[in-house]
Amino acid sequence: MNRRLGTLAAVGALTLGVTGAGAGAAAASAPSSAGSGHTTATAEIFATDNTATITDPADPRLKTRLVRFDHEVRNIIRTNGAKTGHSTLLDGVFWSSDLKQATYERSREFDVNHVSATGLHHIADVIRKQYKQESVLTFRHLPRTSPETNAVDIEATGVTSRKLHDALLADPEARDELGGGSVTARDGRLILIAPLADLPLAKKFVGELGVDWNKAQVRYGAEEFVGG
Repeated sequence: MNRRLGTLAAVGALTLGVTGAGAGAAAASAPSSAGSGHTTATAEIFATDNTATITDPADPRLKTRLVRFDHEVRNIIRTNGAKTGHSTLLDGVFWSSDLKQATYERSREFDVNHVSATGLHHIADVIRKQYKQESVLTFRHLPRTSPETNAVDIEATGVTSRKLHDALLADPEARDELGGGSVTARDGRLILIAPLADLPLAKKFVGELGVDWNKAQVRYGAEEFVGG
């Protein structure tokens, strides 16, 4: 899966640390993490079975619902000792620094429960190998004060994949640093996993999407691009 890649949405890996006053400033700028739009799972896995680079938003492969993939990944999660929760179909828009244009991807977000950091890494690596992916993104929910916290999961309603595409192309810094994001196919909810150090940039980008930052929901945790 290719997001923030190459440079997420990788779902390459751009994982920036935060130290000293910068970390405190980033945390202070975020809205409350409570909200019904968020999963209550231990962790999330973002993955796809697509191996092609899709540059046409009208490509029929972007209409797939990944039903078989959903069932297969759930089985992988259970087989490896964790418990599955909800699975959400996503429309991703990502910037390719190599192609100098936006790429598109259908993927799924899987909620995972009763899983350790090591177990989550292992499950993601199994998925990566089975579906021949460059990397698979995981996000483990943690308190914002945890020493392992290195990223945020930002969600906001009222965003379309077209709006995400246009905002990404209009903001070179966001497309280079954040790489892109996803929108839920069912209800148009933005899901943006960003390094904690890039929280101010992510906040700015969310505003460019026409979202009131005070209505966005943020959760803290640890991201990993397994295999990236």
